[in-house]
Amino acid sequence: MIKKIFFWILKIIGAFFLLSVLTVFLYKFINPPITPLMVIRVVEGAFDGELVGISKEWKSYDEISKNVFKAVVSAEDARFMKHGGFDWKAVDNAKKFNVKLSVGHIERFNPAIQKLKELIKNDTLGKIVTMSSKRVGPYNPRIRDVGIIIDLGVHDIDIMSFLLEEKVKTVYATGGKRMHLFEDYATILMTFGNSCTGLINTNWHTPHKVRSLTIVADKGIAEVDYIDQKLVLYDKEWEKDAKIEKREPLSIELECFIKYLKKDIAPPVSGEEGLHALEVAISAIDSYTNNIIKRI
Repeated sequence: MIKKIFFWILKIIGAFFLLSVLTVFLYKFINPPITPLMVIRVVEGAFDGELVGISKEWKSYDEISKNVFKAVVSAEDARFMKHGGFDWKAVDNAKKFNVKLSVGHIERFNPAIQKLKELIKNDTLGKIVTMSSKRVGPYNPRIRDVGIIIDLGVHDIDIMSFLLEEKVKTVYATGGKRMHLFEDYATILMTFGNSCTGLINTNWHTPHKVRSLTIVADKGIAEVDYIDQKLVLYDKEWEKDAKIEKREPLSIELECFIKYLKKDIAPPVSGEEGLHALEVAISAIDSYTNNIIKRI
């Protein structure tokens, strides 16, 4: 009986291997009818209550800009499975060999955040007392390797440090999991060196997607809607909508990165800043797991 089971397991493994080889061979001559990413997008749409179809038009290499290939190569990370999310070795090597490196924290390039940064530097809001963010929405089934803190919470950790120009000093978090291998909801409380506190609320359970940030300061309050790229300011007399030119954050990020490559200027997001955000995120996971306050 055991031999038969072992024999069938070998046959299944062999069939899977042959099917994989045959599929790769066929795709050398024909375009694949569908890709995993297409299926993922359909599933995501279903979770969001939207009917997302599959519409595609295959292009030959000659019809695609060579810059697209360069962008794909630069976006890949061959060492991802070896460094657990952030390549510390690459950051050290970049400094050692004077290689230009920048981290892809795209939320910094949202026009609403850039306008808010400008107002903070101009002291329009005054001294910041608290910051609170809400990054919630339906579960995305393609996220399997990490929990909500590293997948989403890390963006708000970076944004708060970026706006304050301060590193996180302490972090305390609560969280848990209901449907995921890792945490799928979390609340993160952080303190900074300037006596300001930051509160992050994030989860994969809310049916409606929200991406917002509220800053309370001694001269006013600012509210950001990341999705609508909207910034509203409140003071003792007025409620004002900031004038913002809506643009795709990824486009702004790439423009800044290209400018950084061409000129001798600071990177849009340094490797050290990326490492700090990840360190805080990992500390938040340790905090909620062991119910402790972590010093950074």
